[in-house]
Amino acid sequence: MWVFLNDRFVPEQDAKISVFDHGFLYGDGVYETIRSYGNRIFMCDHHLSRLQRSADAIGLTVPIPLNEWPRLLHGAMDRNELGNEQTDAYLRITVSRGVGEIGLDPALCPTPTVVIMAKPLQPPAAELYQRGVSLIVAHTRRNLPSAISPQIKATNFLNNILAKREAIAARVFDALLLNWKGHLTECTVSNVFFASRGRLCTPSADCGLLDGITRAILLQMAGELKIPVHVGRFTPEELLQADECFLTNTSMEVMPVVSVNQQPIGQGTPGPMTRQLHRHFVDNRSRYLEPLD
Repeated sequence: MWVFLNDRFVPEQDAKISVFDHGFLYGDGVYETIRSYGNRIFMCDHHLSRLQRSADAIGLTVPIPLNEWPRLLHGAMDRNELGNEQTDAYLRITVSRGVGEIGLDPALCPTPTVVIMAKPLQPPAAELYQRGVSLIVAHTRRNLPSAISPQIKATNFLNNILAKREAIAARVFDALLLNWKGHLTECTVSNVFFASRGRLCTPSADCGLLDGITRAILLQMAGELKIPVHVGRFTPEELLQADECFLTNTSMEVMPVVSVNQQPIGQGTPGPMTRQLHRHFVDNRSRYLEPLD
């Protein structure tokens, strides 16, 4: 694998970062995960804008201009022979505070560290979309927004990791986190939707969740399909009484959920609204890709 590190592409074995990097020491950094469909990157401008917003929120200067990122991302795909008819690409950008003396003062780090990794995208198995997945409600609560904003896509992911450990222990696909008031927020790497009495429901951003890029697309598509939408505050009990449920993120698109805490959602099978929205997403996703050359 070729990795972009700071100002050049280097072989994987040479992609080394100092133990004094504050991303390693303190989780002080931001990141984005992006995918391609063939050689066209999905929602590229939106992901890069979010990266910049996250960096601005923690006072981190990104040393690469916004208009330079697409060239570097395609360079990473080309060097790793990805982003083609055979293999979609998984791309990860990480920008850390950089190398500095031990201490919390950001001024200790004069130069941020920049990394781009490109790997073959490994989407969930097709059978998961056919039979759906199971979740638990985690005991771990989502971080208080007043402590750290969920709109910052930070490299400090310990809150999500603790919830993921619960899901692994329960042998389910993922864990759903509640906020400080016991309302639904999101899963460890995805947003959650559910259908109830013909309405599509999803927690609002002020519940303490990352307003996902694919989440926004699904809300837009629900409008196109004339599906009523309710964005608000919901309890786990409302989810358990729902007719169907699904998750969204950039790599999995729309994943049906058929049980939560071992209780079936609706009929315990992927629901018609879930399938309709996923089909509409697949049929129209070219609208969200980079322009053809």
